[in-house]
Amino acid sequence: MSAHLSPRPTLRRCAVIGAAGLVLLGTGLTATKDNADPDLSRFYEQKITWAKCPGEELPKDLQCGKVTVPLDYAHPGAGTLDLALARFRATGEKRGSVLLNFGGPGGAGVPEFVAGGKDFMELTDGYDIVTFDPRGVGRSSPVSCGDASLPDDSTEISRDPQAVLDDLKKAAATCARNSGPVLPHIGTVNASRDMDVMRAAVGDKKLNYLGFSYGTRLGAVYAAQFPDKVGRFVLDGVDTLTEPLTEQELASARGQQKALDEFINWCVKDIACPFGQDAREARKHVVQLVDSLDQDPVPSAFGEPFTGQDLVAALGQGLYSEDLWPLLERALAALVEEGDTHAIEAFATGGAAPLGRDETEEPDGGLVDEQDIPLDNLSAALMAINCADDPDRPTGEQIIGDLDRLTAEFDEASPVFGSYRLNGVLLCYGRPKGTDYIRDDVKDVDTPKMLLVGTRGDPATPYRWTEETAERLGSSAVVLDNKGSGHTGYASSKCVHRKVDTFLLYGTLPPDGSSCGPEDDRD
Repeated sequence: MSAHLSPRPTLRRCAVIGAAGLVLLGTGLTATKDNADPDLSRFYEQKITWAKCPGEELPKDLQCGKVTVPLDYAHPGAGTLDLALARFRATGEKRGSVLLNFGGPGGAGVPEFVAGGKDFMELTDGYDIVTFDPRGVGRSSPVSCGDASLPDDSTEISRDPQAVLDDLKKAAATCARNSGPVLPHIGTVNASRDMDVMRAAVGDKKLNYLGFSYGTRLGAVYAAQFPDKVGRFVLDGVDTLTEPLTEQELASARGQQKALDEFINWCVKDIACPFGQDAREARKHVVQLVDSLDQDPVPSAFGEPFTGQDLVAALGQGLYSEDLWPLLERALAALVEEGDTHAIEAFATGGAAPLGRDETEEPDGGLVDEQDIPLDNLSAALMAINCADDPDRPTGEQIIGDLDRLTAEFDEASPVFGSYRLNGVLLCYGRPKGTDYIRDDVKDVDTPKMLLVGTRGDPATPYRWTEETAERLGSSAVVLDNKGSGHTGYASSKCVHRKVDTFLLYGTLPPDGSSCGPEDDRD
């Protein structure tokens, strides 16, 4: 028994939802510019034409553009892709650009910039601030799984394992049909190479970079591929480079459960908390609500059933920052008391509801219009990128044989997020083996010093990943220990914000192992 993949995208760091048919995964993913086809010079010689961004209610000083990259770096004559860019221009004396990636994988940078660009305005004292929609994401040849049929959570495979595994293989083919030629060439290794083309196109000899969450994986890969092009690099909310998806998902389940417990402890102090004023009972109510919606979904704002797993996805997003807790409390109250899903769904969609494109039309490599981005693009791209980055492919027999053990481990990690996260482990089944470049070769980079920010209470990227990645990258890594909570530190900690800006603007790094604490954020 399986359910249709929800068209509502879910902003999660590295969980795996949706499916991606990587049936033609390229073999040239680990090549760098130095050993690639010399015809790449035409991509490196291009210049970006910037113009006012189209659309209503956008910042007047926001400019949009595009850069053209090869579909396949091993065969640059085989087709091209246009990637959407946006920038805020430097207001002070310009010394270059800083490229931003907001994470995902599968997150589109341009709309994130529109929503949160004010957080980066200090950097315009010296830089153009630039972001982008990576290949397969947003307006940049977006991938989609269309009507692919997938299990809602890992409990379905336990009921009929072989049927679900067969469905996953069928879903891969559906994703391939709906995604077009970009799908075999998606993934972090190619996205990193795209960033080097962007570096040249904005006229910078070195890439200055600020990457969040998954964007830290992207930055680390760039440092390994193009060490001589690394400028001032900041990686905030540091991702793992080595752990398999099973360990990634377990870590995320534990982190999100901890964040949920803290939210409930906060919520029950408010008379308006929809789960009452007893924390222990409130935790039970959350589990019961998820189970109830899985058994009897309610109509959603998009016409599709809103299930317990949809709620789990939205909770995960709402728990990323304490600043979101009041909104999350009100959204949950509307769901519990009125059956209204609009507010809670906004956490999964970022408040956006694009119409989706005509899936009979194959993308041609050019930018698509905003209204034509498929509703499932984020989830489909997330799955595609994670599968392209992951070399592990357990057989069906191994999955079925390990299922009881894994189910127990994930349930222990979180009664709310466990099944949802375990489902993420299963959904690369049947896809070709991803690249082993990240796990094997991204290490001991020979670059200038890079700043790695780890947050102790991060529900998505545990602090130990910062330590492990710093050790793996070698002497170039400088760690800033943020003793706060929430996912990443730049937006939530004034101390982190100051230290990051000081490094990017002036090149001054904090000492390795120095820290920011709550007391550092007082006015």
